[in-house]
Amino acid sequence: MGCFTFVKLMMVLFNLLIFLGGLTLLAMGIWVSVDGGSFLQLLGPFSTQAMQFVNVGFFCIAIGVLLVLLGLLGCCGAHKESKCLLLTFFSIILIIFIAEVAAGVVALAYSSFAEGILRAWATPALQKDYGSDPVVTKIWNTTMTELKCCGFTNYTDFVGSKFEKENGGSLPPSCCWTNMAPCSQDEAERSAVQGCFQHILSTLKEHANIVGGIAAGIGVLEIAAMIVSMYLYCHLDNRVS
Repeated sequence: MGCFTFVKLMMVLFNLLIFLGGLTLLAMGIWVSVDGGSFLQLLGPFSTQAMQFVNVGFFCIAIGVLLVLLGLLGCCGAHKESKCLLLTFFSIILIIFIAEVAAGVVALAYSSFAEGILRAWATPALQKDYGSDPVVTKIWNTTMTELKCCGFTNYTDFVGSKFEKENGGSLPPSCCWTNMAPCSQDEAERSAVQGCFQHILSTLKEHANIVGGIAAGIGVLEIAAMIVSMYLYCHLDNRVS
């Protein structure tokens, strides 16, 4: 039973780290959402314009809550030797792992399909909400300014949009190399500023090794968590007897 006790202890410690990490993200997300100014001052020179507009607080809160729940499930399941909690923990990790693998396969093997899904969301937002919805406008302005790109595909995403009609045919300044208003459609065509999707895709390809290493590391941790939880689940009957 020494092996069982050791694995149980490792399971508790591992999930305790997950729980503490989730609490940290949760606290950070709440801090950014409530008092983003102080958070940016703490970052000092590392703060960017994107941090002021893209509300990372909600993202941190969502991930933090998920990690807290997973940590609690794993800790309680191992400590109380509950087959129900261990099975729930295993199932959640398995679902996350399958979703990550599926997303990776789609992104690698069917990049055009993934681009179509993203375009189906991005193009209507640029056509209807850009310029009128402050959240959408700030997110896209920040993205285009920081990445020096225009729209999802290119400047054509803004042709015929609500923003263009309300501004006398002028496109966002980021769509022209001069980066100044007014930015006409002809000037945007001559500038040929790259779309944000292609820019992000090329950046990911440049850092494919780093992205792949991080993804592989996360996958290994998830597989290890599933193996340990299933080991404890299968050996609980022997433990009781």
